[in-house]
Amino acid sequence: MKSVPVQEAVGMVLCHDLTLIVPGKFKKPLFKKGHVVKPEDIPSLLDIGKEHLYVWEMREGVLHENEAAMRMATAAAGNGVTLTEPSEGKVSLLAAEDGLLKINTGALFAINEREQVMFATLHSNQLVKKNKIVAGTRIIPLVIEEKIITGIEHICRECFPLVEIKPLRPMRVGLVTTGSEVYKGRIQDKFGPVVTAKLAEWGGEVTRRILVSDSIDMIVVAIKELMEEGVDMILVTGGMSVDPDDVTPAGVVAAGGRIVSYGAPALPGAMFMMAYIDELPVMGLPGCVMYHRSSIFDLIAPRVLAGEVITRRDIISLGYGGLCSNCRECRYPDCGFGKGI
Repeated sequence: MKSVPVQEAVGMVLCHDLTLIVPGKFKKPLFKKGHVVKPEDIPSLLDIGKEHLYVWEMREGVLHENEAAMRMATAAAGNGVTLTEPSEGKVSLLAAEDGLLKINTGALFAINEREQVMFATLHSNQLVKKNKIVAGTRIIPLVIEEKIITGIEHICRECFPLVEIKPLRPMRVGLVTTGSEVYKGRIQDKFGPVVTAKLAEWGGEVTRRILVSDSIDMIVVAIKELMEEGVDMILVTGGMSVDPDDVTPAGVVAAGGRIVSYGAPALPGAMFMMAYIDELPVMGLPGCVMYHRSSIFDLIAPRVLAGEVITRRDIISLGYGGLCSNCRECRYPDCGFGKGI
């Protein structure tokens, strides 16, 4: 490309967008890349302070910013992701459906280590709605050597996908509510409705709820019944603290459970338990899930619904970013809770 005085640009092709900004009203392209400059365009160009223009000179091995951004975005996008058209050199990646956002952070770091390019994303492992912008990419200069973009495409092929949306499975969930006070009818269960509502929001369904006392044997029987009914996940509410009557973890183990983690570096949610009976996920939910707008349950359950198997490392990694700020108006997932690593 080359720079020419605006009066001499008539008949030439613009190599980048020219933006018109009216403060407080709008920002939009005045002329798009590829526009052939006409005599009547000159006053408008001068009005936005353009006395010189960059016009395109094709050269082998060099890419324009729009083409470069589109190639990077295309290489990075996995399932459930759509792309916008380039605008002012940037391409946005959008969620094509509701689901769990997954970002390959290692590949993202490798891309941003390269000079003259950038790739920005939302945090991984959060629920996103259809059409939400989850990432954006562009080059820094107006043009770039093609070999740099080829290198980015290689990173994306080796680590594909960089960005994807995992759909949530419509799981059938069994709920075991522990506590002698609830079992004997002394107080009304407030836990079940909260969990049921959240699961419904994520596409899951509580198909059976069983009330039990603080009894290992009763917990075992309830879990076995739910397994025989073919549920996809079991949630056990209450009985997760260190009081002598809180026997939920022991009950899960007695039912054949393998505990991945009892305790989590997250607040609210420190007394959370993740376990499996064979391949069946079983969660022990502490009381904070009942009265906090967002908790450990919101961090882990969507990943299980997306078909992921939770490991101890997954739980440990929550520590950095695992402290909820208890904002007066909860903004989760548009906040830092649970998004450290």
